[in-house]
Amino acid sequence: MTGDARGHVNFDAINRAALPYLSALLRRWLPDGLQTGAEYTARNPNRSDRKLGSFRINMNTGKWADFATGDRGGDPVSLAAFLSGKSQAEAARALARMLGVSQNG
Repeated sequence: MTGDARGHVNFDAINRAALPYLSALLRRWLPDGLQTGAEYTARNPNRSDRKLGSFRINMNTGKWADFATGDRGGDPVSLAAFLSGKSQAEAARALARMLGVSQNG
């Protein structure tokens, strides 16, 4: 269940559903990135990042950080929100739709 009529979003369920597909999601969201082991390194599209190195995502946990700016998050939903400029709830709902996760429970 990812949501209900009151607008509640089940972030845990969406994050659990996203983790097995994180590699594919990252290739879609950050196509110039490079996966090395359990780490995906890409340019941060929210700043003028010229080379790979400081923006990294852990493929096992979904934790991510831009070590040049201090931006960071702990899961796929927070990464989707950061990359899209949407709120956490909006990003979670969009990610749930993308993954085909039920919005009705």
